Amino acid sequence: MKLHLANPDGVNAIRSFSGGQIRVNAQSYDCSLIVLPHALKQPWEPRSLSDLNEAHVAEIIALDPELVLLGTGTTLRFPAPAVTRALAESAIGLEVMDTAAACRTYNIIMAEGRTVAAALINPVTP
Repeated sequence: MKLHLANPDGVNAIRSFSGGQIRVNAQSYDCSLIVLPHALKQPWEPRSLSDLNEAHVAEIIALDPELVLLGTGTTLRFPAPAVTRALAESAIGLEVMDTAAACRTYNIIMAEGRTVAAALINPVTP
């Protein structure tokens, strides 16, 4: 899936997600990662939703987003409430979707100038 969005220099835009490759600006990644408009954390440890734990969520919180888009892999699956509770306690919004949808949604929200974090579990992380 190719995504197109004109973006100002220095802002991370997700260009495509296909075949286990997440392309952010001009760089492709084959790992799970966290993308924000002005930050990128890669690799991000969880390889599947079942790997996601409170420590991974704490990494997201430390980046101080107003909203987190959690991409759960090839299918939409919801994490255990105990895992994501700290987001609510930190007044950070959470939307859960499959990774492809999270990539598309990130670009839309990022273009609005909001501090959004796309926490993307790459289903084919080596």
